Amino acid sequence: MEYRFLTSWLIEAPVVAVWEAIYDAERWPEWWPGVVSVVELDPGGDQKVGSVSRQRWRSRLPYAVEFESRTTVVERPFRIEGVTSGELEGRGRWRLFERDGVTAVIYEWDVSTTKPWMNRLAPLLRPTFRWNHDAVMRGGGEGLARRVGGLLVAAS
Repeated sequence: MEYRFLTSWLIEAPVVAVWEAIYDAERWPEWWPGVVSVVELDPGGDQKVGSVSRQRWRSRLPYAVEFESRTTVVERPFRIEGVTSGELEGRGRWRLFERDGVTAVIYEWDVSTTKPWMNRLAPLLRPTFRWNHDAVMRGGGEGLARRVGGLLVAAS
């Protein structure tokens, strides 16, 4: 089942601090509720392009998802893109913008689930899966703001 998610956070903090926290994915479990683990499998090349990590996420619902993420684009400190494979397959893109000490973070996530039970139940549980994703992302915005010593001004 395919999903398209768009998350935005406004954080009162410099773009470089926000960038560094997002770029250092192996440390996400320290501040992002729901991220169980991020393990680097391949460091990739310049600026981690080509790097691969295995990520395990657990949310408010009683299941976890695990997938591998490969970084395909890095434009410091404004953009990171990657592709995933495993229990979630698709593409994600982080974009960051700063104005007057407030950093806007936009995350686009176009993903398909591969777990058979999720795909069978998707017609019925799609709104619940979307709510769950939004809750995990809101927790990420709140945790990121704390991590960088800023304030989460808005999240959607």
